[in-house]
Amino acid sequence: MGWKYDYLIVGAGFYGAVCAYELTKLNKKCLVIDKRDHIGGTSYSTDEEGINVHKYGAHIFRTNSKVVWDYVNRVVEFNRFTNSPVAMYKKKLYNLPFNMNTFYQIWGVITPDEAAKKIKEQIDQEKIVDPKNLEEKALSLVGRDIYNILIKGYTEKQWGRPPRELPEFIINRVPLRFVFDNNYFNDNYQGIPIGGYSKIFEYWLDGIDVKLRTEYFKNKKELSKIAEKIIFTGQIDRFYEFRCGALEYRSLRFETEKIEISNFQGSAVVNYTDIEVPYTRIIEHKHFQFAKPYRDHTIITKEFPAIYDSSNEPFYPINDAKNNEIFKKYLELSKKEKSIYFGGRLGDYAYYDMDKVIERALSFVGSLNG
Repeated sequence: MGWKYDYLIVGAGFYGAVCAYELTKLNKKCLVIDKRDHIGGTSYSTDEEGINVHKYGAHIFRTNSKVVWDYVNRVVEFNRFTNSPVAMYKKKLYNLPFNMNTFYQIWGVITPDEAAKKIKEQIDQEKIVDPKNLEEKALSLVGRDIYNILIKGYTEKQWGRPPRELPEFIINRVPLRFVFDNNYFNDNYQGIPIGGYSKIFEYWLDGIDVKLRTEYFKNKKELSKIAEKIIFTGQIDRFYEFRCGALEYRSLRFETEKIEISNFQGSAVVNYTDIEVPYTRIIEHKHFQFAKPYRDHTIITKEFPAIYDSSNEPFYPINDAKNNEIFKKYLELSKKEKSIYFGGRLGDYAYYDMDKVIERALSFVGSLNG
């Protein structure tokens, strides 16, 4: 059969765009489709009156891989943004991640030894030997104060269930830093692309056929006739018509507004950890790019976790034991395919960071060329 394309790539996010770019360099003809009206998936950003807005929540690029860092920096220059969020609990601010600044704010301790002793004292008070749920696991790692102030409410909002009803393995560890350092990540490389993420996707997809507002499942019959192979980055359970059961996801809802003041919160990210506040965080976009503070307006986004259903978007998988068992069945089905490949967060049912998606896509294309 004379195929018009070598590959149909479903999804124009990181995985799909990197695959398309690398396959095109190998003289493969690709068609990229996406149901959205833009490329870039959930990493999409737009310039709105001089402020680059992350349309689907904060996307801070970080990696320990020099290969990946060099790969994206060949496309666009990154700024030196360092993620140093703060947490708001009952109108008091606390530094994140949990470090000496946080311990001082909670207990007034000023030395690492004092902080370590305080945490151990609180852990010992709980007398938890074999944690049975997330609440018990957190208490066994950090004690009651940190748990109540910075973990409990945020976790319940994020997952839509009380922590005592969540499996303990969701938090295998809680990073405690006994230094005065508010850098949230430990990665060697960190930053935001100058001019926004969309520049990266425009570069990778330049010269490649792209069809937006194109839903794969609504056009499946037509699309199946135009490409020899498919790279699918959507929900793997939906692809197989849920024959092994529906996988669970969490969704997000965003409320973005322009505010006529120059500086709303003084930080790119403020987490809201008490359960009474319905959103988990507020993002102030200008602080990602060091926008001049005298600009007479700002743009903020409130982020609300939501139950996933057919009316919204699946943002991240719920990788508990039940869902992982269902995914294993889909994985076995996918291994039998000869011309269909799955990848990305939804295709692999994995909570990848951006750099890991790029690594996975590069590895996949490398395996095809090997």
